[in-house]
Amino acid sequence: MLIAADKFKGSLTAAEVAGHVAAGLRRVVPGLSVEALPVADGGDGTVAAALAAGFVRHRAKVTGPLGDPVTATFALSDRGTAVVEMAEASGLRHLPEGVFAPMTATTYGTGELLRAALDAGATSVVLGVGGSATTDGGAGMLAALGARFLDASGEPVAPGGGPLAALATADLSGLDPRLARTDVVLAGDVDNPLTGPKGAAAVYGPQKGASAADVAALDTALAHYAEVMEAAVGPKAAGCAMAPGAGAAGGVGYGALVGLDAAFRPGIEVMLEVLSFAPALARATLVVTGEGSLDEQTLHGKAPAGVAAAARAAGLEVAAVCGRLALPPQALERAGIRRAYALTDLEPDPARCMAQAGPLLERAAESLARDFLTH
Repeated sequence: MLIAADKFKGSLTAAEVAGHVAAGLRRVVPGLSVEALPVADGGDGTVAAALAAGFVRHRAKVTGPLGDPVTATFALSDRGTAVVEMAEASGLRHLPEGVFAPMTATTYGTGELLRAALDAGATSVVLGVGGSATTDGGAGMLAALGARFLDASGEPVAPGGGPLAALATADLSGLDPRLARTDVVLAGDVDNPLTGPKGAAAVYGPQKGASAADVAALDTALAHYAEVMEAAVGPKAAGCAMAPGAGAAGGVGYGALVGLDAAFRPGIEVMLEVLSFAPALARATLVVTGEGSLDEQTLHGKAPAGVAAAARAAGLEVAAVCGRLALPPQALERAGIRRAYALTDLEPDPARCMAQAGPLLERAAESLARDFLTH
């Protein structure tokens, strides 16, 4: 059995999910051979998945989204691959409850975290995006790595997306020279451009506390930022602004594409490679995947869909566990998942379901084992 599930957000980490599933399976089939490979799709939990796979934990003191210092973690393999999760440095998790800063939150700490990975010996970087508090187009990240963003007076523009409206010149010549020798992969599950009705501000700004007026101002500022970047680095900047993934995490995708020469790839696809999923799959006869909510979003690049697609290509059956199931059997089947087991079927009350997620998951795994392993 290969357990390759994502976290149950707010309840269990991916590693905890695997542990509870294994415990439930073994109650029905004692001595069952189980391999756990926690997975993630580039968002929250990506570093945790890499650590569970044997990467080494590194910590760095960086600048949080509001400018206060925070301690962020990245993971580094013995082959020099760093997994950096921008939410560790610039995520909503670092904002006080009920406090948002859509116009001024900065990705400067993400750049510092990337620099720390380079200092630790990284020769390739997977930059997982998601859960950000920012909409600054990655300008803060690039500034931390040596770029300069100046206003008409030759002074650095203030942090955040709003002040980019005052940007007069951009200079990327001072970027850390190690970046030219480093392969950077932008790992995400959204394909939004930088600006426009499907851009970073319009689609994700409201989740970060942006009002309608803020969204309009941010979109205008990001469009101006892209124009200044085009003057600095040429037509490439305009193409990057429209490229899939440019709008990821408040436009940090754009900063990575244009400034770090990053390649955008679906997060789960990248992480399955980084976590050596293929060899684990070759050892398996049945795969269990899952996440907190199996819904329409799952089908668009989330971890369970990626795991199921890879398993189906290898000719293996897939079962799923989840907190909540919002997909009909036909949709599950199309995704390559034969059957899903939801915790809400065992405990309908959402609060109790989340509080008791571990024991409930073990019960769900017992049912899975009886259905798949005892016939």
